[in-house]
Amino acid sequence: MKVKSRIELKFKTSEDAEIIYKTLEVDNENFLDSKISNNIITYEINNDSLSTTLATIDDLIACEILSEKITTIKK
Repeated sequence: MKVKSRIELKFKTSEDAEIIYKTLEVDNENFLDSKISNNIITYEINNDSLSTTLATIDDLIACEILSEKITTIKK
């Protein structure tokens, strides 16, 4: 079974989105497709099982939260 998901993360500014995108892209390369447009990052996740998809989404969200906290501290 193929499981396809899309996650869109919307940030206050395009600068914030760019920082988070670059931070997460290194870890996500070859695991999911991502693109950035202005202040929105879109992730396309395609896996062979629901459990793998959920684990990928969980990891992505956890990394985003941490990156966002670091970005906030920087400001």
